[in-house]
Formats: sequence, C-alpha cells, structure tokens
Amino acid sequence: MTEKLSAFDLETFMSKLVDALPKLAGAVIIIALGFWVSSLIGKLLIKGLTRKGVDASIHSFLRSIVVWLLRFAVILSALSTLGFNLNSFIAALGAAGLTAGMGLQNSIAQFASGIQILVNKPFKSGDFVELENISGRVHEIKLMYTVFTTVDNKRVIVPNSHITSNNIINYNAEGRRRLDMTFSVSYSDDISLAKQVLRAQALKNELIYKNPEPEVVVKQQSASSIDLLLMAWCSSSDYLTAYYKLQEDVKTAFDENGINIPFNQLDVHVSNS
Repeated sequence: MTEKLSAFDLETFMSKLVDALPKLAGAVIIIALGFWVSSLIGKLLIKGLTRKGVDASIHSFLRSIVVWLLRFAVILSALSTLGFNLNSFIAALGAAGLTAGMGLQNSIAQFASGIQILVNKPFKSGDFVELENISGRVHEIKLMYTVFTTVDNKRVIVPNSHITSNNIINYNAEGRRRLDMTFSVSYSDDISLAKQVLRAQALKNELIYKNPEPEVVVKQQSASSIDLLLMAWCSSSDYLTAYYKLQEDVKTAFDENGINIPFNQLDVHVSNS
C-alpha cells in the first residue's frame, strides 16, 4: 500500500513538474533577459549623465536606483508568470509605501531637491552664490543639503528643498562680472578731470579687462556731491580683489589731483535774540 502511494505521489509530482516546466522556463527567461536589459539601461544612463555633465558623484547612485527598480519589476513579472497572485502583495506594498512616504515627506523632498540641483546644476562646487541672506562659496553638494562657506569662513548648511524653492544668484556662472563703483566728487571739482582719473586707475589695474574698456558716467547730482559711476569688467574670481584695489587707488589718485570727496555737513546757526 505504501509503495503504491509513494509511486502515485511521485507520478503526480512529475506530472505537475512537466506541466509547470513551460512557466518555469518562461520565468527564468524573463529574469535573465530582464536583468540583462536593466544592466544595459544602467550603462546607458551613466553615458547619458556623463554627456550632460551631471556631477559624477551621483552617477552610481542613480544607476543603482534605476537598475534595482527595474529588476524588482522583472521579479514581479516572473512570479506572475509562475501563477502567483500578486494583487494582495502589491496592495500591501502600496499601503506600506504610502505610509512611509507620509512619514518621510520632508526627507523625500530634500532628496528630490538634491537630485534636481545635481542634474540641473544651478551652481557647482567653488561657485560664489547668494541665497536670501547667505553669500558664500559652495563647499559641497549633498543629496539632502548643500554646504556653503561664507567670506568670513563660516560653514552654513542649507536644506536642498530650501534652495530649489528660492531665487539663487550665481556670480561665477558667466565667468566675468562688471564692477559698478560709485565715487562722489564736490560740485566745485572738475568733473572731466575726475572722470579721467577714474578711467586711468581702471586701465592700469591688471585685473580689469581692457575690452570692453572701462566707462565713467555721471550717475546723478546728489544734494552735496556729483556721483560718478565707474563700470569695468573683470573675471568673476577677481571681483573682490579688483574692487578693493580700485577703492584704494582711486582715493590716492583723487588726493594727488586735488579732487575732494565731499561728506555730509551740518551748519548750526546760533541766533542771539
């Protein structure tokens, strides 16, 4: 009796195995082909990111996410081919994902903003930028936050979602900047001479571009002075050095040429009545 039952069980098992072989072979082919395609897509993604100039620090990270998501979908497809009912599993997975998404909403926003910064590149490491009340160089770009170093060497850490939701001024994006410097002279001074002195100081400064040439115009006639505007171009990286150098050189040149820099005065008249 036992021998007959064992023979029956073995025969049933072999029969079911033969019936399942096509599905099993199909699942193996799906997994093998799916894993190969996902690897190929990962390599193409790396090439595309490199061609677009995306920061190399996130290439492998993005590739891993894409490849494993594709492979997860391939595995689900293979299980479905074998006859597994995935509806309840997918529903539970969706509910878990929704719960996790609500709990990690801020972190997901920071992560997405970090990807956006690294892909769109509004700035890169070393750029001098201005963001609301923060001015400094970009020290490091992370997926969740960006680190800035201010001119007085303070380390400022800003969440990436805050960066992508606000206006950013990148002073290094174009490679060169225009110096707009205002100098005040007295109404009694020779304006033509003052303009010549300003232009000469800009031309002799090695950091100032000679093409286009520096330009000096009368900006406005203030209550106690004539305001002259010096406009000169320089490299973005030399901006502050050129600015401070011109401030000192112009003051020295004004003194040598007898040009006065006016200042506000208050006249008090005492009446004896």
